[in-house]
Amino acid sequence: MSTPNEEQKLLHAKLNMETSQIGWQELLRYFAGGLVIVVADELDLVDVAARFAIDDKSAVEHWLSNGQLAKVSDAQAHIWLEADAMLWTVVARPWVLVQEKKLA
Repeated sequence: MSTPNEEQKLLHAKLNMETSQIGWQELLRYFAGGLVIVVADELDLVDVAARFAIDDKSAVEHWLSNGQLAKVSDAQAHIWLEADAMLWTVVARPWVLVQEKKLA
């Protein structure tokens, strides 16, 4: 039997393996369905996905209220489409979480 800590590590490892860069154009159908959430750069995308997966409402609500999570706006979607942007992406059903890492 596994411990909660081991289960957390397994979930993080699984989500990390499922994380990849995807072109914004490939995500448009999910955006049209209102399922794409943008994650602020200062947050760890895999950790956020794990919190979604375990239904950690308090963490998600905290990030939403701080503006660190939000549904992708039409304006942002247009910018990414024009730029042919590649975004780090992971699925936390039903949501598609995306993050645009800025270069320093």
